[in-house]
Amino acid sequence: MAISFKLIKEKNPVNEDAKVPFVVNLLGSGLFVGHIPIASGTFGSLLAFGIYLLPHFSELLYITALILIFYFIGVYCSGKMLPRYGEDPPEIVIDEIVGQWFTYLIGSLVFEVFFRFKSFDPDIQFEAKLAFGFIGFVVFRFFDIVKLEPAKYFDNKNSGFGIMMDDIASGLYAGVMSAVFTHFAWYQFLRKILL
Repeated sequence: MAISFKLIKEKNPVNEDAKVPFVVNLLGSGLFVGHIPIASGTFGSLLAFGIYLLPHFSELLYITALILIFYFIGVYCSGKMLPRYGEDPPEIVIDEIVGQWFTYLIGSLVFEVFFRFKSFDPDIQFEAKLAFGFIGFVVFRFFDIVKLEPAKYFDNKNSGFGIMMDDIASGLYAGVMSAVFTHFAWYQFLRKILL
């Protein structure tokens, strides 16, 4: 299994001749989080984590609908931003936002299928949601940086589709692992401390 490791994305020279509409920049950069000088992807994932903590966001219908909507918005916006900001630019963080949400969706599905014998409803227990959200954030950042296949394959595609799919692939790994980690961490340690 091939691994590609990129801890800090370096900013590319900006092509001033390529214009990006304000709304495209706003959405593609995650409300301009992508323009933070360092670790913009991490800040994008933090934004997604914060949104996940909002009431009802973790409900399957809401999170699935928003992932689908923002995935297609992300493909479009990323494609429009590439000519200005260059290959795999740190200014684009909508991919991290959608990938982080996908981590939570996959993790929730893993809980439903494999850990149903435990009571874990993030909409009822905010502390459980917070623990799962934080663990999912850390695990997603790991997989987004390491880029196991097929994330590396998509990362090498210089397109809006490639930008979005690389984080979806990372979110798949991260979702499974974050559910497993949360299951053991929550029921063995964190629940006793937080509740």
